[in-house]
Amino acid sequence: MMHGGRDPATECIQAVHLDEKTLVRRRAEVEHERKVAIYDLLEENYFHVLDEAITGPYSLHLSIDGDKLCLDINDVAEQPLMRTFFSLKGFRSIVKEYFMVCESYYSAIRTATPSQIEAIDMGRRGLHNEGAEMLRERLSEKAIEVDKDTARRLFTLVCVLHIRG
Repeated sequence: MMHGGRDPATECIQAVHLDEKTLVRRRAEVEHERKVAIYDLLEENYFHVLDEAITGPYSLHLSIDGDKLCLDINDVAEQPLMRTFFSLKGFRSIVKEYFMVCESYYSAIRTATPSQIEAIDMGRRGLHNEGAEMLRERLSEKAIEVDKDTARRLFTLVCVLHIRG
């Protein structure tokens, strides 16, 4: 996907790594979401550091350190290019609410009517979009540009990193 004459071959993430030092067993549904988010992210994404000296493609390392989301941006040979982080304060409530709606959704899939499932899923997507947009704004403040789909997939990964067992 071309963004305003930019080069999709260099303005993209080619590898993504989650810091899983607090490796926990996750529910099958969560593990599936993580795998799909990573697969979709690597298939198609737009990630651009607005610093002329830093060019992609990139290898992205995501971790949570205390109350901060850390992004280590490397080149594909894993040479560090940039490290940035921002507070997760505003994300905590969205992530918590998102997890609650996801729980309802996973339960509803087994027992609810299609219209009930659809209503819960609409709420889930709405929260997901809200979190993705907040993430996109925070990245923009750090001179990193992403498109909507990339922000959605990265938000899914931020949610996965919040799981502490």
